[in-house]
Amino acid sequence: MNVHSHSYDAVIVGAGGAGLRAAIEVAGKCKAAVITKLYPTRSHTGAAQGGMCAALANVEDDSWEWHLFDTIKGGDYLVDQPAAEIMCRGAIDAVIELEHFGLPFNRTPDGKIDQRRFGGHTRNHGEAPVRRACYSADRTGHMILQTLFQQCVARGVTFFNEFQVLDITFETTESGARRVAAVVAYELATGDLHVFQTKACLFATGGFGKMFKVSSNAHTLTGDGPGLLYRRGIPMQDMEMFQFHPTGIYKLGILLSEAARGEGGILRNSSMERFMERYAPTVKDLAPRDMVSRAIQTEINEGRGVGPNHDAVYLDLTHLPPEQLDAKLPDVTEFIRTYEGIEPKNEPALIQPTAHYAMGGIPTNVDGEVVIDDTGTQVVQGLYAAGECACVSVHGANRLGTNSLLDIVVFGKRGGAAMARFVETAEMPPLEAVKGAEEVVRDHIGRLLAATGGEKVAEIRTRLQDEMMAKAGVFRTGESLGVCLQTIRELRQAYEKISIDDHGSVFNYDLAEALELGYLLDLAEATVISGEARTESRGAHWRDDFPTRDDVNWMKHTLAHLAEDGTVTLSYKPVIGGAYQPMERKY
Repeated sequence: MNVHSHSYDAVIVGAGGAGLRAAIEVAGKCKAAVITKLYPTRSHTGAAQGGMCAALANVEDDSWEWHLFDTIKGGDYLVDQPAAEIMCRGAIDAVIELEHFGLPFNRTPDGKIDQRRFGGHTRNHGEAPVRRACYSADRTGHMILQTLFQQCVARGVTFFNEFQVLDITFETTESGARRVAAVVAYELATGDLHVFQTKACLFATGGFGKMFKVSSNAHTLTGDGPGLLYRRGIPMQDMEMFQFHPTGIYKLGILLSEAARGEGGILRNSSMERFMERYAPTVKDLAPRDMVSRAIQTEINEGRGVGPNHDAVYLDLTHLPPEQLDAKLPDVTEFIRTYEGIEPKNEPALIQPTAHYAMGGIPTNVDGEVVIDDTGTQVVQGLYAAGECACVSVHGANRLGTNSLLDIVVFGKRGGAAMARFVETAEMPPLEAVKGAEEVVRDHIGRLLAATGGEKVAEIRTRLQDEMMAKAGVFRTGESLGVCLQTIRELRQAYEKISIDDHGSVFNYDLAEALELGYLLDLAEATVISGEARTESRGAHWRDDFPTRDDVNWMKHTLAHLAEDGTVTLSYKPVIGGAYQPMERKY
């Protein structure tokens, strides 16, 4: 196995929206590189469909304060309010900047950026739904990804495509603090290892929804960034908060955007009742995602489901004008035709909740700096994160639709800017700190290639996904989480006995999936342990045995710590409040 050495002032890991926006910010200011295990335009940002929210008030009255209120209330008050204010205030400039970069937003008849409704977004602090989502048909994420990539190409950004980062090395400074020294990547095309000596590294590696059976996430979303940092002593924040999107294609989990309901789509049960009128009388089908997912699962559990196994509900678009569907929901309607074999203009589609978005992840401050202590002030020098792999926390216990595309642009930019400032004055870590950085990865890969244990990666992964879906999904209990944790620990033992069939060095996806499974098992364990400890229901974390929110005891963020011996411990840090005090979430 060959080892190659590189030296860059700044390294960005991941080339989705957050990584590309950070790269734009550092381009031309220092010697920088983007390392990505996918070609950039295949990143999962391209799968985001519905829109990016900003209180432009192009279609009706709106304000960033109303957007802030909706974000905090939608996140069930686990949101750090100063961070959310930065995001909501910055949303308007972020959209206009993308427009100037060349993003083709849909337009109103008078030429302004058009806006539509999305779940949980309201006017005047919850009075009624508001049109806040700026969109490009139902391909908004795709358009953002393409636009940002074009800007990176124009700026001469250096990319290392199809390189999978597997480890990070820190050096200890004279003051005893840790700072980034290098990252180690595996080149999929050759099987070689690459050591990138660097002053600073920003992780933008996306989510880890592939720990669940039914997920909207791509197969590559396996938590590599959070997983490798977790193993290197970086705690993971609010891992119990994993969002289920209400409308995934039945059994497949492929997303049917919330834009479908924003344009007037209706959820119906076996009696063709518009059941969301019972759960959220004011905003109905456009309630926040956690509430709609629970409503759908409740309809199914109480015998009002549809489909061959009565474990789905309908998404009904048949009452909408055909020209509206063609103009504003071309991908949604085509997905229904392709994967369900029906014409959505004439028949309702089968949908079910699908694991969609991690609100938790690598703890950061508003400049993308990774913070590791219980007060949120101890920064790891040169280490940054942005996007879904990070936890700022602007999404709290439940992200509002369209806030993810906003998050990646706002905090990708801020993280990139902070990293550029840091490397201006920071010295390159000495070669002594980088020497042998590849050894842990080399040994791990060597063991996997030589292993003869007989356990199969696919079988372990399937069992993990089944257990997480059944016992740590939309509804949870202490008992179900306890059983799930026991299963995960059994699977971790089985993982130590895996063997792989492909021993080659060229695009060995058998090996790549084995490496990724290790991260999924670690992060799933952190998710379940964090959820078992949180004895309340808040946002996406719903405990049937503790069905109420407990602000007295649980208005705090969870931090999961992985010790060298594999044990997981929890600590907590306070939620940063602001103008909006906790209230009951009614819609």
